[in-house]
Amino acid sequence: MNHRGVEFTVAKTASPGIWQWQFRIGEQVKSGRTETKIDLLAIRRVQLRIDRELKRFAQQGLEPAG
Repeated sequence: MNHRGVEFTVAKTASPGIWQWQFRIGEQVKSGRTETKIDLLAIRRVQLRIDRELKRFAQQGLEPAG
């Protein structure tokens, strides 16, 4: 999937209601897990995380590569 030019993945885990996510901004790879039974909510949480990271890059004056 793509959000604001950042490719990301969200996948179910073996545990019910647990989703694993990953994205890359520049050389940084961020990954983690979120707990929800709703797939669209898991995706939205990752998109919000991407927005926070892009904002942090902008505040530091860095240009996200990739």
